[in-house]
Amino acid sequence: MTEESRYQAVSSRDARFDGEFFFAVATTGIYCRPSCPAVTPKRENVAFYPTAAAAQGHGFRACRRCRPDAVPGSAAWNVRADVVGRAMRMIGDGVVDREGVPGLAGRLGYSARQIQRQLNAELGAGPLALARAQRAHTARVLLQTTELPVTDIAFAAGFASVRQFNDTIRRIYARTPSGLRAESATRRRSRPTATAAGVPLRLAHRGPYAAREVFDLLADEAVPGIEEVTGPPGARVYRRTLRLPHGQGIAAVAEADEATWDGTGDRNGGGGGRGGRSGRGWLEARIHLADLRDLTTAVQRLRRLFDLDADPYAVAEHLGADPLLGPLVAARPGVRAPGAADPEEYALRTVLGPEESRRAVDEHGTPLEVPCSGMTRLFPEPGALTGHPVAGPLAEALASGRLRLDPGADREEAERALRALPGVTAEAAALIRTRALGDPDTAPYPAADRPEWRPWRSYAARYLALTPTADGVAALGRAA
Repeated sequence: MTEESRYQAVSSRDARFDGEFFFAVATTGIYCRPSCPAVTPKRENVAFYPTAAAAQGHGFRACRRCRPDAVPGSAAWNVRADVVGRAMRMIGDGVVDREGVPGLAGRLGYSARQIQRQLNAELGAGPLALARAQRAHTARVLLQTTELPVTDIAFAAGFASVRQFNDTIRRIYARTPSGLRAESATRRRSRPTATAAGVPLRLAHRGPYAAREVFDLLADEAVPGIEEVTGPPGARVYRRTLRLPHGQGIAAVAEADEATWDGTGDRNGGGGGRGGRSGRGWLEARIHLADLRDLTTAVQRLRRLFDLDADPYAVAEHLGADPLLGPLVAARPGVRAPGAADPEEYALRTVLGPEESRRAVDEHGTPLEVPCSGMTRLFPEPGALTGHPVAGPLAEALASGRLRLDPGADREEAERALRALPGVTAEAAALIRTRALGDPDTAPYPAADRPEWRPWRSYAARYLALTPTADGVAALGRAA
């Protein structure tokens, strides 16, 4: 986009570009998302930034009306395979908070100076500034949705000190943490603490979201003991256990965004009015954590699982022009290509198959400290499955670190390494790349391997798999 086309998007309050860029107004000192409902500022007073961190670095504060820190992430970070895209995915997963910039650089195979230079040149902010913006958003969520003490929130959000936390909140939101919390005092008056009821969240997405299709897939794949889907179609809740850097977690996500929640994360009332097709721009979720420092990582893993940072407009524009896919795209707006909440778990489950995955959970899964509903375990760590006759080579490669499937992994390199392992077929390697590594342009099945569908072949495969023919065979088979 040019700056003029960006200004046109701001003038028309076009929500398609929320999270893709931000605009700041020199006369007010505030930065916003493109769809901000405020009066459109004069062009000469507007500057554009690729990230919220870049706007903050130039001294602008977050708008109170449009909450620019709470937009979906840019779909570019899912598409891009270069070092900047990989770095952004890793920062989102909390690597800088846990390991610092040297840890991020080491994982990417570059020096810290090179990473700093590349991110600054392209995004207007370095890794520390990008991580700080993310920490500020996490802190705001905790301040406005829980009764946790401010000191606990500071460290849970990843800040090194309370002073750093206070300074950052004042700079980004132009008020103190207590003032930020007071804004939602009415809504929080009867709300229990985070440890009792989990952290309630709205997981933002852009454009239409075909929730029914995503929940159907998750229900079909669910492995008892670690995940479940309950409730009638259109009003389902997906729950799963999470192995996180600092402890265990349980997440619950509602199929339709009209849900209301009680203190256990169950769904009461609402639901189904849109037929499982989210229309408000978010999915309701609740996350229970043993350690609140894992909140950012847990959120990012859910976002990848539900493909919430996708750009459905770009996908529909490209695939909708294809003679075969055009009618399928028109019939199912907002189809997503789900990822994985735990890449290593998904890879092992792909190789094991459904029955062996269930057996592995029963025999080697880590018991939950506090079981919930039908969830009693975490999926086994790779080290527990190194002796498995089929998945053993993959488990050993993951356990030893020879194979990495984290958000910053090089997708080409990872697929080559997967194909070289005994027991991992070419189709399984492509599927792992699609789901575990979140690649939007992979052909997990031969039918989707068409050059004209690039860079959205993963979405093309989903449309084909979802579309039955007159004889009940999926269009995926017909295209093959």
